[in-house]
Order: sequence, then C-alpha cells, then structure tokens
Amino acid sequence: METEAMELNGDANRGDVVEPPGPNRFSRNTPINMNHYANKKSAAESMLDIALLMANASQLKTIVELGPGFSFYIPLLTLISISLILQIIVGVLLIFIVKWNLNDRSKHFILNLLENIVTALVFIIVVVNIFITAFGVQKPEEKKV
Repeated sequence: METEAMELNGDANRGDVVEPPGPNRFSRNTPINMNHYANKKSAAESMLDIALLMANASQLKTIVELGPGFSFYIPLLTLISISLILQIIVGVLLIFIVKWNLNDRSKHFILNLLENIVTALVFIIVVVNIFITAFGVQKPEEKKV
C-alpha cells in the first residue's frame, strides 16, 4: 500500500509528483464536445461542396466553349446552373450552422431544420450531378489531319 502511494506521489528523494493517468482530450472516456464535432462535420461538408463547385464551374466553362452547337447544350447549361445555385445556398446555410452554438438549447430547432434542409439540398445536388455526368461534358477530340 505504501509503495502505491510512493509511486503516485513520486520519489521522495527527487520531490517530483507523478499523477495517475486521467482523461485527456485523446482519451476515449471523455465526453464528446458536440459543438466541436458539429463544426468539424460542417467544415468537412463545406470543403466537399467547394470541390464540387469547382468541378461544376469547370464543366460550365467547357459547355460554354463548346457553344450552342453541342447536342446537349441547353440541358447541361440548365443542370449545371441549378447545381451551382444549390451549392451556393448549401454553402451559406453551412456557414450559419457553424456560427451557431449547438449547446444553446434555444437554437436546437433551427439547427435541426437547417441540417435537414442542407441534407435534402445535397441529395438534390447529387441527383443533378448524376444527370450532368449522364449527358457528358467532354470536349470532342480534335481530328488530326
């Protein structure tokens, strides 16, 4: 029993104190900070939204370069525009979600509503982008003469 106390209190000759291991931020026993978790999740969603936004902007550039002579010009222009607009809306909503404190119970209803709206809009964006991919946005290869 005395040896356990000496081990916890440190070596009496050196005067250092060794404390028992306790919970730290990497421990599995600490409670999760839901606000921090939600902010990280929203930031990750925002980064994915930015990546898709850049891809759609590139597709839009290709479509505009191909011009009205491209067989799916109008449908692709419409779908890409819809996708871009929805992505901007999702980005703005994610900014609001990150700014509000999840620990404030008075904000739970609005945060839940915004999360549901963002999820629905992301689903619509995915479906729209599936159609964009189905129509194809590739530049035709130039023929070598």
